[in-house]
Amino acid sequence: MADIGGHAIYKIEDTNMIYIPNDTVRITHPDEARYLRIFQNVDLSSNFYFSYSYDLSHSLQYNLTILRMPLEILKTETIQTRQESFDIFEDEGLTAQGGSGVFGICSEPYKKYVWNGQLLDIVKNTVHHDWLLYVIHGFCGQSKLLIYGRPVHVTLIARRSSKFAGTRFLKRGANSEGDVANEVETEQILCDASVMSFSAGSYSSYVQVRGSVPLYWSQDISTMMPKPPITLDQADPFAHIAALHFDQMLQRFGSPIIILNLVKEREKRKHERILSEELVGAVTYLNQFLPPEHAIVYIPWDMAKYTKSKLCNVLDRLNVIAESVVKKTGFFVNRPDSYCSILRPDEKWNELGGFVVPTGRLQTGVLRTNCVDCLDRTNTAQFMVGKCALAYQLYSLGLIDKPNLQFDTDAVRLFEELYEDHGDTLSLQYGGSQLVHRVKTYRKIAPWTQHSKDIMQTLSRYYSNAFSDADRQDSINLFLGVFQPAEGKPHLWELPTDFYLHHKNTMSLSQTRRSYTYWWTRGVLNHLPLPYDEVTCTENRRKLIVKKFHKYEEEIDIHNEFFRPYELSSFDDTFCLAMTNSIRDFMPKNVGIDPSPFTVRKPDETGKSVVGNKSNREETVLQRKTAASAPPPPSEEAVSSSSEDDSGTDKEDEGAVSQRSTPVKMTDTGDNIKITENIVQSMKDMYGINLSDVPSEDDLTIYTRFVQLGQNQHKQDKNNQQLCSKHRLDGVINLAQTPNIVGSCDLGGLCPPKQVSSSLFFSFK
Repeated sequence: MADIGGHAIYKIEDTNMIYIPNDTVRITHPDEARYLRIFQNVDLSSNFYFSYSYDLSHSLQYNLTILRMPLEILKTETIQTRQESFDIFEDEGLTAQGGSGVFGICSEPYKKYVWNGQLLDIVKNTVHHDWLLYVIHGFCGQSKLLIYGRPVHVTLIARRSSKFAGTRFLKRGANSEGDVANEVETEQILCDASVMSFSAGSYSSYVQVRGSVPLYWSQDISTMMPKPPITLDQADPFAHIAALHFDQMLQRFGSPIIILNLVKEREKRKHERILSEELVGAVTYLNQFLPPEHAIVYIPWDMAKYTKSKLCNVLDRLNVIAESVVKKTGFFVNRPDSYCSILRPDEKWNELGGFVVPTGRLQTGVLRTNCVDCLDRTNTAQFMVGKCALAYQLYSLGLIDKPNLQFDTDAVRLFEELYEDHGDTLSLQYGGSQLVHRVKTYRKIAPWTQHSKDIMQTLSRYYSNAFSDADRQDSINLFLGVFQPAEGKPHLWELPTDFYLHHKNTMSLSQTRRSYTYWWTRGVLNHLPLPYDEVTCTENRRKLIVKKFHKYEEEIDIHNEFFRPYELSSFDDTFCLAMTNSIRDFMPKNVGIDPSPFTVRKPDETGKSVVGNKSNREETVLQRKTAASAPPPPSEEAVSSSSEDDSGTDKEDEGAVSQRSTPVKMTDTGDNIKITENIVQSMKDMYGINLSDVPSEDDLTIYTRFVQLGQNQHKQDKNNQQLCSKHRLDGVINLAQTPNIVGSCDLGGLCPPKQVSSSLFFSFK
């Protein structure tokens, strides 16, 4: 699915459940078959990803930061504390090859984003660590942006949290440990694909987060209403739950933590505004104990209100917010600023935040975006922030002269398609349907035919939430180990609610509550704005293992991993050629003299239709965007609507128009079907010239001169004329565009090579 610095990212295609003991000693249990069916409802072939050599649970900034730690210190500490991590046979193999080997650093995965962590903990101490393959759930996509032939890989990775995970109406708000529902960490990675090496290549990344409002709240779906009322389940005057959540974010991302709240603020009937009022109070309470320079930034913006207004441009306002956010957090890049940026810095570049180190820049802090469902509005807001960050990333790598990107360019269209696939996938996993309101909806360029399909889309999501979400929730609880079957305890299907499974602190009588004022983890404030997880300290170094590899080990052999010479394959099937390409998929066929992916083009000039092809879209959904055990929609066109938006929907037009010619109009006359109209692309669009029906006298004079030049050329080259006389016609004009052309005659005969001494370049008015 992607390649990051030579490390391949894979998607699970198929799984098999194997019973390890011999069948002769197998003890059957009457409930085992039912638990197996529930367990297998989590379709591991849908959006589960892994890598043999790259830690997907951590960001690129974390993975490259630990590489900068002194290797000798890591080797000394890990050998003293974790001797069992080295295999004796591996050491002997290295010695047999003359002692040559490669040292690699393995970090403990971030358990929050690992979905099979509970399953592997059972066998963690009994098997070799090479058998432990950690899996993440979410989205992974990569596209190739060609900038004048220079390949740049744009990668989008979404990590879904395994804590308090579930479906839309069954998992809202936060649990007692500060984990929120639908929490997803989205990372966009930009790399110069001409050099596949972390040490020599250029890499940049930007991280942002989405998640439910960190409060105790829920919606009762027993009333069978499309929009159940929002209720606050428990009073939290000291913002204990919000404090636990933001403490996790300070440890992982540093400061500042920026909240972009897109929940409605003005409503006739108080519905979403309940969450906004409660969140403002929680943030205000927590900020009074933090230093002012590290305070939580709260940005409320009623996106639904701006969408309905005809006088406001939603994306322009989001662009202003995105600029301010990226300037505060900065982004990660593994190389120092280029000399031209230092010599002639852009005015926006000087205002950029983050943390500057000798080897590049670090992102400090993160943007946390939320609405009620964290689906449609959130995805559009995250796209605008990602688009702004992408401009800075391209500028930092020296690929554009100013950190600005405009809509209707090949680069932004490629990035928008990645984010739409990303939003569709996450929406299917959490809400049971694809996105309804996309970027084109808020740009108000969506086709009006979509509005007639709102009823079917609403029924699809309503069906998913009312009839299939409960079964999906049971399978997720069993897969993640939230519920573990045991003798003498109620079965999973006998529980009236899973509230106590996800709120474990409510079951313990002796709770150790944190301080109401010092609500952060000890040591976090000492290193801000840097994240505590990336600081070089003894506690973090204990999480790392130095591992020895043979130099021909499969895990570090980038060439064999990428090209797979031991398999029967073709170049057309390799990942580097099959991935989305800006030139092949987005650039116009008649691009002319401006092949830049940063040039603004009209919608009808693009290589791919702006509204897309419906059949291709559905095929993409089946291959890349299916959610874990997502229910099938009522019909192939049924894409359910979101409860968070009231405006129209968006979907691709049926039948994309070919970019090479206009549609062919067919008429039926009797039994024969005749083509009455087939207008090809005009000569002006194809060649840049336009010939009139009646040429002027000046043009006729020019034409006559060219005919004479052609005749004179044939007279001067008598030797070649005699050799090719059998295959030539009298009066044929032979104009060569480049010197020293070697070829054969026009009529297909085998003629000797012919050298042309001069070139002719001509144009018409």
